[in-house]
Amino acid sequence: MKLVIFGATGSTGRQVVEQALDQGHRVTAFVRTPAKLNIQHPNLNVAQGDVMDLPSVEQAVQGQEAVVCILGSGQQLKSNIRSEGTQQIIRAMEHAGVRRFICQSTLGAGDSWGSLNFFWKYIMFGLILRHVFADHELQESYVQQSNLDWTIVRPGALIEGGRTGQYRHGFPGTDKTSKLKITRADVADFILKQLFNDTYLRQAPSLSY
Repeated sequence: MKLVIFGATGSTGRQVVEQALDQGHRVTAFVRTPAKLNIQHPNLNVAQGDVMDLPSVEQAVQGQEAVVCILGSGQQLKSNIRSEGTQQIIRAMEHAGVRRFICQSTLGAGDSWGSLNFFWKYIMFGLILRHVFADHELQESYVQQSNLDWTIVRPGALIEGGRTGQYRHGFPGTDKTSKLKITRADVADFILKQLFNDTYLRQAPSLSY
């Protein structure tokens, strides 16, 4: 499948790129700084651009079969890049007629809030990451209001580790038994599985161990 990945140089984005290439997909990695990707593969095309620049986003989306969004702000805790960048991607997709959109958000957003424990509700998302969380909430609202064939993926805290393929997904927001964490490799595994699976079409499954 031909897909473009936004946020390809991030820790999770790199996992998606590598696993997608291993699976035989034709990948376009949309990046601001190509040197950060440092991956070479005959099925990899690197498109340099800024996600806030609509013409460059439109060019990257044109002719693709699916779009994966894993935008992040690095160490910046007050950035709006997730919501504003996702808004640009949606506009570009609707203009280009590309429909399949998989967007990474976070466990705790929307109706998954009940799955979190005290620490994540009131310390992390209540204080330290409150701007990041608000940006994810706004990001999700843009996706849900679009006319795309979207899936929002809500992983728990991202940790290092390999791909196991053994994780829980789609559990309700009332479920408090998850470990609230998952490796980036397993998040990438789940994201790519959605390319050929409509189980979570226009839904926002939670993802954790």
